[in-house]
Amino acid sequence: MLGAVRVAVHEARDGRWEALNSLVEVLLKVDAVGDEVVARSALALVAGSPGLVVRLDWHARSAPWHGRYQQPAMRRASERFSGVSSGPVVTVLASMHGDGRIRERAVAAMVSRPCREVMPFLVLRTADWVKPVRDRARAGLAVLLADDPAICLSAVLPMALRLDARQRAAFAVTQVQAAVLAATEQVWRALLSEGGRRERWFVFDIVLAQGWLRVSDLVTFAESDPDVRLRTRAAQAACREAVWTRRLDVLQRLARSARAEVRVMALTGLVRAGKDADVVGYLNDDAPLVRAVARDAARRLGIDVREHYRSGVDTDRPASGAIAGLAEVGSAADARLLQRLLSHERARVRAQAVRSLRLLDAVVAGEMAALVRDPSPAVVREVTAALRPVAGALPPDLPWELLRDERTELRRAGYRLLRGRGVDVELRAALLLAVDANPRLAERGKADATRITRDMTRTTWRRSPRPELQVTEAEHAELLASTARAAAALGEEISQQLGLAGE
Repeated sequence: MLGAVRVAVHEARDGRWEALNSLVEVLLKVDAVGDEVVARSALALVAGSPGLVVRLDWHARSAPWHGRYQQPAMRRASERFSGVSSGPVVTVLASMHGDGRIRERAVAAMVSRPCREVMPFLVLRTADWVKPVRDRARAGLAVLLADDPAICLSAVLPMALRLDARQRAAFAVTQVQAAVLAATEQVWRALLSEGGRRERWFVFDIVLAQGWLRVSDLVTFAESDPDVRLRTRAAQAACREAVWTRRLDVLQRLARSARAEVRVMALTGLVRAGKDADVVGYLNDDAPLVRAVARDAARRLGIDVREHYRSGVDTDRPASGAIAGLAEVGSAADARLLQRLLSHERARVRAQAVRSLRLLDAVVAGEMAALVRDPSPAVVREVTAALRPVAGALPPDLPWELLRDERTELRRAGYRLLRGRGVDVELRAALLLAVDANPRLAERGKADATRITRDMTRTTWRRSPRPELQVTEAEHAELLASTARAAAALGEEISQQLGLAGE
């Protein structure tokens, strides 16, 4: 039974009204079993997606419910609902009924027999458009949050935040905020460790504003939390506190973090603490913003940053951060130092050297073309990006050879190098890619072939002119053959339009 509910929930999240109807039918079957444990478990699956709860509530009063096929489902739900003695599933369905009197009775039943699984549906009714329903739901929610915040907060918070932008929804958010402020440390720490992303942001901002988090807590969040927004906020707060209290050990610890956004905050704190000498050591950092902070400190100390990067690049094992830094502060005169790195044994160094030459506008087409078949996919990507502006200087057959290569990254490179060469070239390349063995490349080729075909066959009232397909007889024959090979992938409609456009 729960397996059927799980499938129905999954289909109803993004499905149309038929999927929502199926979910209601499955829930009614669960209610018919009469097992409250199963019923509550089924509601937990639905309540786990606040967006689905909102869609289901809207759907309950939309036109499909009143159609020939949907009306019996809601009629059965309202007939089964008899008040406090009803099961949780039918009570929840009754709380979404179009009749306000039935919704009010359902709200009274949810408040009289509270459980975690019905809390999101109760929160929904605090924004009800009928005042008696809304007032009873709000009074019940306030009492439940005050009586047992440890149980209710985690169930109420996601739905309250989901409704935050809705009219009349501010009450639920305000009550949740008051409950967090009144909660014990154990409760709000549990919300921080177990809640979803939006819920954790909400709770974190509250406890941070109240000063309930110690510096050690902030450092832990900054170093290990998986959420980048929360991690950045914690690092910012920890560094600010460390600057005020002269806790240089905290700043130095965070400056060694694996996260670039944390290092930036820590280095900014060290700068404010007057420790420019410590910050200069990060000139070769991999993160651009960290290097920028370090360069600012270096200039105050009178260090020649450009010469520093030149020395860092002119070694046997240059750091990738030094190579990127030279591109940020150097000029085309520094290209000689970077060109010798194109044959370096480390792929990361080769890739960074190619990227830096592109940023310095010092790309030599022949030199880069020799690297396009590099063993490293990262180098191939960088070389392709560097060659695109100068693709006209490449041998004409090179992109087509790459497009037919065994390596996926080379086929992708060949396709990118053929972009912008005219509608005929792009169409031929897209048709070849549409039957590629790699699903992602095939999808890209199919999408581009479809777009080009529709542009060529669109109506003439568009302002922009239609692209014209100008091909030789040999290219026309090749285009028709490619269309035939890609017919299964493109579909009958596009294949026919493409055939007409080719003629």
